[in-house]
Amino acid sequence: MPTENFSTRFQDLDAWPSSDILSAFYEGQLAAVAAVRPALPAIAAAAEAAVERLRRGGRLVYVGAGTSGRIGVQDGTELPPTFNWPDDKLVYLIAGGEGALLKAVENAEDSVEQGIAGIRDSGVGPDDIVIGVAASGRTPFTIAALEEARARGAQTIGISNNPAAPILDACSHPILADTGEEVIAGSTRMKAGTAQKVILNLLSTLIMVRLGRVYRGLMVHMRATNAKLRRRSEIMVSQITGCDDATAIEALRRANGDMKLASLIALGVDPSEAQGALTQSDGNLREALSHFPGISS
Repeated sequence: MPTENFSTRFQDLDAWPSSDILSAFYEGQLAAVAAVRPALPAIAAAAEAAVERLRRGGRLVYVGAGTSGRIGVQDGTELPPTFNWPDDKLVYLIAGGEGALLKAVENAEDSVEQGIAGIRDSGVGPDDIVIGVAASGRTPFTIAALEEARARGAQTIGISNNPAAPILDACSHPILADTGEEVIAGSTRMKAGTAQKVILNLLSTLIMVRLGRVYRGLMVHMRATNAKLRRRSEIMVSQITGCDDATAIEALRRANGDMKLASLIALGVDPSEAQGALTQSDGNLREALSHFPGISS
């Protein structure tokens, strides 16, 4: 596996000056990001396929072991505050259980039985999106979970850093970022982990855009849970509608903090009509605005 290979270029790394070591690490990080570019079509296809299932009530299910599992959890937990994605529409299956997020659990990634059980116990079905992440692409826990999910009709996405890895055959949507050998041999928390995080960022964010949770590059579906975010909400309503601060604040009050609804109210739409348009548009503000040709934003 390329991710496990030893590079003679770095065999005396520990004897180098710190600045040279950091330069090597930095070069590796840039290479990791570059390795994602060839995967963009596959990421786009996976995201597009996921949208309709999620609209029907499906969930995002992240599966992984060790570093890959932790990166998956990080991606998922950022979706509720950023896009108001429902917490009950997220599932995390980590080899070794939740405790493995903080401390390594020996041999957990080798358990095929636990991978299968996690999918079964979570009731994974046809509307769910199961994302398996494994740098090696050979992790038994993750592959078993993907295969079980696929058998249950779920959309399955496999992310690997090694070409021709088994995980890429175990899923309906394979995504490869061929990051090659690590500066520190086998330390896939470095290049491979960076590429995985980039892929998950791109994948989940594109899904949220396609679900109408972004309008004009703004997080119009975020949770305004503190003063900073409430102020950001007011600014966004003003940016969308061109109204003044006072109007934005009042519109948000009438909309109970819903930025999409507040934007329509600030544009002069009756609240009940605005809510109806958003409902008909599956919460997509751009589509909801098309119901009112007499206004523009």
